[in-house]
Amino acid sequence: MTSHSTLLSRVENGIAWVTLNRPEQRNALDIPTLKALINLLDEHDADPTVRVLVLTGSGKGFCAGADVAEWADAESRGILETYGWTETAHTLMNRLHGFSKPTIAAINGIAVGAGMDLSLTCDFRLAAQSARFKAGYTSLAYSPDAGASWHLPRLIGAEQAKRLLFLDEIWSADRALATGLVSEICADDQLLGSAAELAARLANGPTFAFIQTKVLIRDGAQRSLAEQLEAEQAAGLLCGRSHDGAEALKAAVEKRTPQFIGR
Repeated sequence: MTSHSTLLSRVENGIAWVTLNRPEQRNALDIPTLKALINLLDEHDADPTVRVLVLTGSGKGFCAGADVAEWADAESRGILETYGWTETAHTLMNRLHGFSKPTIAAINGIAVGAGMDLSLTCDFRLAAQSARFKAGYTSLAYSPDAGASWHLPRLIGAEQAKRLLFLDEIWSADRALATGLVSEICADDQLLGSAAELAARLANGPTFAFIQTKVLIRDGAQRSLAEQLEAEQAAGLLCGRSHDGAEALKAAVEKRTPQFIGR
């Protein structure tokens, strides 16, 4: 177990567990937490023993978004537009979105503003029954600033995205599931167990192929079909030359379950 004052992290059986750890502030994101999380993501992405990452929050909330107290202090000092929260948050969102290995958000309690946006950058979102989602921007006469306007239309469609953003409704876990904002709902006391089960399945899989697939999906929206087919061919060659590719073929011939190592 490693820790920062506002983060907890451990790696077990190929799974990196990262927990936002400011429960009194509902895990709100101040600049030190943002920077610590960026550094931690870089460490886990470079660590070959990490094959999956799970992000969750301590206490009763996943993440309440930006730290309002920090914003208020910056406002009182006349530096709200220059003190760097938005730029640092954007770096974090890009890091997590570009994380090469599969990522899971285990959403316990509230996910508001940048906290909701943080979950949107993950590959999979599992929600506790008590989870609640709120964009939080327009109620403050503000527009999205941490990726919601990019992720939401792609995940739930433009109209539902506009409803969530314009009306700033609070969505229950059931509503989030119905719209496709999350892929699974769990009882509160089963959330981490369900996340662990999914993470284990991913960690035991051909994670090298998962990485290539993740890049194909992420970059494919910017390509024509012909360009995407070329990219798929190149990625397929890399997979075929990998240790896992050779192991999969050998296991198929020997009629046994393959043992993947992520390379």
